[in-house]
Amino acid sequence: MHQYDQKLLEREHTGNPIRVGIIGAGQMGTEIITQIGEMQGMVVGVAVDLTAQKAIQGFESMKKKPVVDTCTSVKQAEEAVKAGHAVATNDYRLATRNRFIDAIVDATGSTEMGATISMDAFHHKKHVIMMNVECDVTIGPILRQLAEDAGVVYSLAAGDEPAAIIELYRFATALGFEVVAAGKGKNNPLNIYSNPDIEREKAEKRNMNPHMLCEFVDGSKTAVEMAAVSNATSLVCDVRGMHAAQATVEQLKHVFIPQEDGGILNKKGVVDFAIGVHPGVFLVITTDNARIREGLVQRDMGEGPYYTLYRPYHLCSIEVPLTIAQCVLYHESSGHPKSQLTSECITIAKRNLKAGEVLDGIGGYCYRGSIEQYTVAKSERLLPLGLAKGCTLKQDVPLDTPITYDMVASIPQGMHVYLRNLQDSRLG
Repeated sequence: MHQYDQKLLEREHTGNPIRVGIIGAGQMGTEIITQIGEMQGMVVGVAVDLTAQKAIQGFESMKKKPVVDTCTSVKQAEEAVKAGHAVATNDYRLATRNRFIDAIVDATGSTEMGATISMDAFHHKKHVIMMNVECDVTIGPILRQLAEDAGVVYSLAAGDEPAAIIELYRFATALGFEVVAAGKGKNNPLNIYSNPDIEREKAEKRNMNPHMLCEFVDGSKTAVEMAAVSNATSLVCDVRGMHAAQATVEQLKHVFIPQEDGGILNKKGVVDFAIGVHPGVFLVITTDNARIREGLVQRDMGEGPYYTLYRPYHLCSIEVPLTIAQCVLYHESSGHPKSQLTSECITIAKRNLKAGEVLDGIGGYCYRGSIEQYTVAKSERLLPLGLAKGCTLKQDVPLDTPITYDMVASIPQGMHVYLRNLQDSRLG
């Protein structure tokens, strides 16, 4: 384990805290700002949202509220941060181009915005902590490569399920165990045909955006998260969309195992999710070493040959500061994609769509996300989820049909599309 506590105390005592830019001061961004306010050796230098006033609100839950300056230029923002103040702005460049900011957290949820923020941050030598997993599963490999070229770190965020699973995966593989399955518990009911109208009342009670809640309920978020794990580990989905089996924690090692041993899997080395074990994440592992198996029996892990590693919590944005520290202090990530995609998040119609319709966004009315092996998605020309927004259909698309590149007239251009094309051409 890294000595985060000691290293951060040293930064505090020397008057050199890690300075962070938070882009997106919604629920997640505000929690990060608030949590950093509880810490030593780290401060929020710049908060960015659609309006400066919304960014200012991100500081309201802090116990020790900093002086917050509303700035409109990089020079003003640098002077404010140098003076120990915090900055509120609607311009992300006041964070990414600020010479006193060490790391950027993207909490926007927009693939296009995530691409734009990351590129500017890399150019100005800032580490990027990507809470925007939708962006990661679309262009993560190229972002990781561009970060390395710039000498900075690109990382998924601690506390989110992908990084929590990767933490278990690194533990297990470092010890030499074989990973049979990696997964998460489904935190919300699964209704693949949900839409914001169906979720509106529940969302209002939870102080959530209905589109955000819909993304969780219709399964898109789970597909995105497990694709991120797949791309970081080379584990694959066993079937399109994964199995989504019912299981308790005790049952995981009996369910997510090969069919010949009484489970549901066609092969080992997969990503999946379980209904009934939320809010935790898990691995099912195995070993053929008899002495190790004997040791696992002695540690109450069961008779084997399959064993469950279970983390019963993931604290979302509350844990993100640990990734910030990991990037700045140790130049390491909490998880990042490999050089090529292993899995693709694909786009599936969740109602009958008509030619001429413009596709809305993730968590909307038109489509949901699912997961498929990248090689299959590529051969079938399946439209990546992160590129679907704003596309115009050339033909009718029936309910439950995967949408392909050939079904859309064109893809609205943006930095995310440019980077996806670059990723496809450079990385395969």
